[in-house]
Amino acid sequence: MADYETLKVSLEGGVMEIQLSRPETLNALNRKMKQELTFAFKDAARRKEARVVLLSAEGRGFCSGADLKSGEEDDQKSFSESLRTLYNPMVHAIVSLPKPVIAAVQGVAAGAGMSLAMACDMRLCGEAAQFIAAFSRIALVPDSGLSYFLPRLVGLGRAMEMTMLAEPVGAQEAVRIGLANRVYPDAELGEAARDFCRRLADGPCYALGLTKQALQRGQDMRLDDVLDYEASLQELAGRSGEYREGVNAFREKRKPDYSKLG
Repeated sequence: MADYETLKVSLEGGVMEIQLSRPETLNALNRKMKQELTFAFKDAARRKEARVVLLSAEGRGFCSGADLKSGEEDDQKSFSESLRTLYNPMVHAIVSLPKPVIAAVQGVAAGAGMSLAMACDMRLCGEAAQFIAAFSRIALVPDSGLSYFLPRLVGLGRAMEMTMLAEPVGAQEAVRIGLANRVYPDAELGEAARDFCRRLADGPCYALGLTKQALQRGQDMRLDDVLDYEASLQELAGRSGEYREGVNAFREKRKPDYSKLG
């Protein structure tokens, strides 16, 4: 496992946990963290033993967004260059990973930190979690994919309200409107998220990766194209060792063991 300055990364039981580790800044995204996150997710894609990725955070907050206090953002040659060279590759590395990516959100997820959570496939929250699309508070527009993810999760009207007013959305409300999946007591979030990921890691990882692709692509395709794409993916899934193991386990009335298939 690589050495990181801003992250703590571990791999156990098929779950690769990437933990943001700048708690003194509420895990604000500096240049090094953005680079390391991109590398860590690309590393997860290469590692066969990493079947699921859990994105978590150290301390009382998930991620407060860009590290404005460090002055790094002011030193960028341009906003667009910063996004294209640092933020966008990080988001692409998460979205393109052919494995489930779960975010465990405690405390605040604001600005690009909220975008980071939205780029994940599912979000599990502690009771004190708050999502804040904070860009308008400093006269900026949503970035790091938020204008793509947010309307698809909560609808256009609510996305407009969240990004223009930048009001906090708590954990229970986030689940109610489709922004998050589940809420746990704050003290139980870490272990609950790991257990959730272990359940996924015990599943058919290849098929889950194809499912992720199907749902992502299906958002922007016509029905006929979706049907054709599903047929192509099902051909891949149906020819896999996972499918044979699943069918054999069903016939033998036992739990399938997908982990032995890699």
